[in-house]
Amino acid sequence: MSKNLQAETCSTTIIHPDVIDKVNENMLDNDVLEDLAKFFKMFGHPTRVRILQALFIAEMCVCDISYALQMSQSAVSHQLRLLKDASLVKSRREGKSVYYSLDDTHISEIMNQGLLHVQE
Repeated sequence: MSKNLQAETCSTTIIHPDVIDKVNENMLDNDVLEDLAKFFKMFGHPTRVRILQALFIAEMCVCDISYALQMSQSAVSHQLRLLKDASLVKSRREGKSVYYSLDDTHISEIMNQGLLHVQE
């Protein structure tokens, strides 16, 4: 075992009941945690993050997103469907065109917070 790993592990088996109780009382339900993990998974693919970033800037149709990101329309449509199913983007129809935007301000805030974190 490396020296650093030893420093980070408990050297005793004493359990802290007050800490365990606090965690157990405040732990989210497994279904909620699974939904949260699925939500963050949507941010785990660079293409989806690029699309979200583009939609952070402006509402766009598939053609515009495809052109701006230099991707095929089918690839963009596939990722948009996943993002829409995860409630990260929404769409609206105007004539024959469908325009996409971020679902709500929470998505913008998450994008901003993530960007602040990686730029530290």
